[in-house]
Amino acid sequence: MPITGYDTKAVANLRLWSARSADEFNLESFNTGNYVEAVADKVGAETLTKVLYPNDNTQEGKALRLRQEYFFVSASVQDILTNHKEKYGHFNNLADKVSIQLNDTHPALAVPELMRLLMDENGYDWDKAWQITRQVISYTNHTLLPEALEKWSIELMEQNLPRHLQIIYRINHEFLKQIKADYPENDEILSHLSLIDDANRSVRMAHVAIVGSHKVNGVAALHSQLLVDYMFPEFHKVYPKKFVNQTNGITPRRWLYQSNQELSNLISEKIGTKWLKNLDELRQLEKFANDKKFRQRFAEVKLLRKQKLADLISERLDIQINPHALIDTQVKRIHEYKRQLLNILHVIARYNEIKDNPKADFLERVVVFAGKAAPGYFMAKKIIALINDVAEIINNDEDVNGRLKVIFIPNYNVSQAEIIIPGSDLSEQISTAGTEASGTGNMKFALNGALTIGTLDGANVEIREEVGSDNIFIFGLTTQQVEDTKANNYNPWDYYNNNAALRRILNMIKDGYFNSTEPQKYHDIFNMLTYHGDHFLLLADFQAYMDAQKEVEALYRNPDEWVRKAILNVARIGKFSSDRTIHGYCKDIWNIQSLGI
Repeated sequence: MPITGYDTKAVANLRLWSARSADEFNLESFNTGNYVEAVADKVGAETLTKVLYPNDNTQEGKALRLRQEYFFVSASVQDILTNHKEKYGHFNNLADKVSIQLNDTHPALAVPELMRLLMDENGYDWDKAWQITRQVISYTNHTLLPEALEKWSIELMEQNLPRHLQIIYRINHEFLKQIKADYPENDEILSHLSLIDDANRSVRMAHVAIVGSHKVNGVAALHSQLLVDYMFPEFHKVYPKKFVNQTNGITPRRWLYQSNQELSNLISEKIGTKWLKNLDELRQLEKFANDKKFRQRFAEVKLLRKQKLADLISERLDIQINPHALIDTQVKRIHEYKRQLLNILHVIARYNEIKDNPKADFLERVVVFAGKAAPGYFMAKKIIALINDVAEIINNDEDVNGRLKVIFIPNYNVSQAEIIIPGSDLSEQISTAGTEASGTGNMKFALNGALTIGTLDGANVEIREEVGSDNIFIFGLTTQQVEDTKANNYNPWDYYNNNAALRRILNMIKDGYFNSTEPQKYHDIFNMLTYHGDHFLLLADFQAYMDAQKEVEALYRNPDEWVRKAILNVARIGKFSSDRTIHGYCKDIWNIQSLGI
């Protein structure tokens, strides 16, 4: 699939692989009456790419996922080598012409696969193949959660990829031999650095990626620092120059020019179109933040986009929302650390306030959720169910009378995001500090004139530096405070017992208020937040989040000032262009220069 650049002669190729059987149909099996066996090879092969990321809670699921990862890695690396050999006839210059970037640990098998192809298929000796491999490959880490770093059991590797396991064993042997020579008095470092986890009989794919790469990068300044301080300190000690940062970015061509034509036109009318290729040009908008007519036009554009979102919600869910309401949005993968659950706790708190005093003056708010859960992620699915059950109660309560609505938009995808993001006023970026690598939704919302409520996590830290602390709602524990809180025997029951509003919310969840036909349905959520220790500190951050939401409402009641701050968010978000990110990779990792075309 050709991918064209904007206003350039450069065209890239995107390869999309699918598995096909070499034998579509076994006529001999068919003729003997074994009709299932006749197409078994075809079905088995195509299973590889029918569904990506299958439920890997079972051994069968794990095996399929491993085979999928190898299939895509091998197809891509073979394609690269085939094209290179056709042009140059050898691979001695491969590192001068090719860079392979590992996007997290999913493609880490590229390290042993490239070694296999160079040695077994093309006759290179170990030392030369290893030199080429490390010069070609680099690794981007995308997670601070240790449990998210892939590990494959040695047994599974032996069954499916025995040659690759042999290669990994030798990489590990040569690597640890060098480490032992460099640190003869430090045996402990060997167990930390080993590619093999002997205790759990598994291969640490993040270690494979680090050792097999010439550069390792995080995707936000905070994330990259945490990588070397907490995740891989021993590797940083051994390879201090290998670790770099490349803060994520988004393309303004898709996330503003294509998805929000109304705002694009307004911006271009005022400052021209150079911002499309240099997002820092948006800084020119700052002077219009104090222009009353521009603020009015900006607000009109936002209202048009909010109406488009309202139309989507009406079409998909048959729920009517008021586009003049505060549209408060959290769209992202459903995960405990991203804390959609903290958001819904605030929703229930607001619901209780309305129920207690239904005649009071409450700001009208629409809380929008969207996102998908991994197939085997039990708690994420519970959280989705709770959001929908809470929505069912609140949206149909006469006391609420539309002043609060909860929307879960199903089957979230990029096409929906292009409507949801421009139509939102408030961007929820509320992960536990120290858990989000970067995030890009936070950038997309700010670029489209939404204000952020968030923790000092991931790229939120850098967004605050750019837009100014007065133009963002920051709350909650910092990364260091999270570490200190956990180290000091954090007890969620203290917050449960000392905060009446929080205790009431949690009891409602536990006692089946939001699902009277299955009153025990959400016991798992209650237990996770209490008996099981509230690992992501929702209860510790609850009151600070409530207070920040009060600040949000106070500002939204002053629409002129809200719009002024929204304009400043757009004007100051230029750092987070993917153009800047890619130039960083070119300079610091790939060692390539722009053709200037």
